[in-house]
Formats: sequence, structure tokens, C-alpha cells
Amino acid sequence: MKCPFCNADDTSVIDSRDSDDGHKIRRRRRCQGCDKRFTTYESVELHLPEVVKHDGSRTEFDRNKLLTGFKRALHKRPVPTSYVDAAIDRIVQKLLSTGEREVSSRSIGESVMQELYRLDKVAYIRFASVYKSFQDTDDFRDAIQEAEKPSDD
Repeated sequence: MKCPFCNADDTSVIDSRDSDDGHKIRRRRRCQGCDKRFTTYESVELHLPEVVKHDGSRTEFDRNKLLTGFKRALHKRPVPTSYVDAAIDRIVQKLLSTGEREVSSRSIGESVMQELYRLDKVAYIRFASVYKSFQDTDDFRDAIQEAEKPSDD
């Protein structure tokens, strides 16, 4: 690591600690050249797969888009934010664990539906109505019957 003050290559770590959130390591360093001290942060760089949309176009995975979808489906529903964050974390972890470089938007949508099914049946039906492009009341009836089945959790 180069010194930000004198640009020397020779720096040493004098202290390392986990950051408050536990996702970074804070390192205090000292330059061997100018003897000044500075702080660096080290974190893991994760590469989420690219999302392949139904039209074949590709885009970067965006956690905020997931959050927006959850918020729309859960509008005025009694689901704590921490549950939503945990659901999104599970989806992201599932994507990371596949090791794939690409994932279909359909696969992500199915994962969102699974998580909403577990969180709130009304939100699940709201999301499904848009995601599956419900055309009439029979589609809603089928989704409600699906939601009323006993869960395997």
C-alpha cells in the first residue's frame, strides 16, 4: 500500500480491527519513509451475476430494485423492515452461492415470490398479479387458493 503523503511503497500495518458492522477490517498503517500514519479499510468484493431480462438484454444486479419490488408488494402491510432486509439477503446469498455469471430475471422474480409467500400472503398475491400478468378474476382466485394452502415451513 502506497503512502498517501509521500507516495512511498514501504508501509506497515500497526493495528487491525473489525469495523462496527463486521464487514470491513480497519487497518492503521505507518509509512516507513515519512513516518506518518493513516487508516485503510479492507472489504470483500463480491460479484453478483448479471441479470438477463426476458427480452435478452443484460443489466447489473441492483439490490435497490429488489427492495422497491418488496416495498410495493408490502405497501401498508404489517411486515417489519428487518424481515424484508433478511429476505433480500437470502435472495442475494442464493445468487452468490450459485457461482453463475448470469441469472434470469424470471429466476429472481420466483425467489421474490417465495420470500413474499413466507412473509405476507396479501403481498404475495399483489406481486404475483403483476409478475404473472393476471388477466381476470380466475387468476386471482387461483393465487388465493395457492396462498391458502398450508405451508411446508
